[in-house]
Amino acid sequence: QVQLVESGGGLVQAGDSLRLSCAASLRADNIYAVAWFRQAPGKEREFVAATRWSTDEIYYGDSVMGRFTISRDNAKNTGYLQMNSLKPEDTAVYYCAASGENGLERVGYQFGFAAAYDYWGPGTQVTVSS
Repeated sequence: QVQLVESGGGLVQAGDSLRLSCAASLRADNIYAVAWFRQAPGKEREFVAATRWSTDEIYYGDSVMGRFTISRDNAKNTGYLQMNSLKPEDTAVYYCAASGENGLERVGYQFGFAAAYDYWGPGTQVTVSS
């Protein structure tokens, strides 16, 4: 069982930056991929970014391409989401998610599918004021 805890959310102004962290439990050797999703009030959960845990294979959602960067520190079992040039429409609860290889396999290795991820953190609020 992998446990995830996000941190780093907060209230910022448009144009500012934030870095979110996702700390995984000690059994992170079972992780195949880590992803970030977000959900704004009244909207569906949206894919933000994903990365393979052991390679540099990376994917981004269209709305964050060029502004957000996903990364990881395998030694610390921690994933990160660097968010630059934040916009009010980035306001949402951000969730970290992790998957073993079975999870990605059952969705055809579509890293942007929430159904691929078996483990989820409780979320961290990001609010961007205009």
